[in-house]
Amino acid sequence: MRLKNKVAIVTGAAHGIGAAIVRAFAREGAKLVVGDILDDEGNALVAAINKEAGAEIALYMRFDVTQAAHWDKAVALAESRFGKLDLLVNNAGVPGRPGVEDTTEESWNRTMDVDLKGTWLGMKACMPAFRRAGGGAVVNTCSNYALVASGRATVYHSAKGGVLSLTRAAAVEYARQKIRVNAVLPGVVATPRNASLPADWAKTLIDQTPLGRIAQPDEIAPAYVFLASDEASFVTGTSLVVDGGYTSI
Repeated sequence: MRLKNKVAIVTGAAHGIGAAIVRAFAREGAKLVVGDILDDEGNALVAAINKEAGAEIALYMRFDVTQAAHWDKAVALAESRFGKLDLLVNNAGVPGRPGVEDTTEESWNRTMDVDLKGTWLGMKACMPAFRRAGGGAVVNTCSNYALVASGRATVYHSAKGGVLSLTRAAAVEYARQKIRVNAVLPGVVATPRNASLPADWAKTLIDQTPLGRIAQPDEIAPAYVFLASDEASFVTGTSLVVDGGYTSI
């Protein structure tokens, strides 16, 4: 129960890593506002969590992270239903797989808006609530692609590099306000989005991962639990890489 009495907002939470984070936080005692645009999957996840808990510990909200008004609504929902807000997981994201010349302006803007702007909007909206609660913690989903290049995925590399820098900047800005900001950098994970990776790309990723396989979402979620918990009380501005050794080569 490392997150007992904590209240969290988790975005991009309907499936994949986000759903694994939500399940892990619930097991550790947190109450949750679960946000996504996949309503059927999000509602099913929340129903299953509440049934297992025997109480309403999770709420689903249709959530476009690029809209400031949605963030304000999520914060208000957390505080009105659960009394406060302690934790934010900025997990919503979209890929951008082409290279420089093949990336369209529309694709560039969409990935930047969701992955980077959405992360900034989330922190901007939640910081006042954290102060009201006496402190808080943010965990941003970044990527090992913030550290290394792939020869493609231009906008995704750029957006996640921005998330990493944003994490460090916010960590320094809010450290004296008892608010910690950290990032998790997953490698290749078995998610619905990655199921559409071209076969040659997926093979290359696995071949270049020392552990020689794709991770499961439940192997990534514990990193978020740790960074959100009081066990990480002296950890801020850090990048926790969970990539099977990919960036060690």
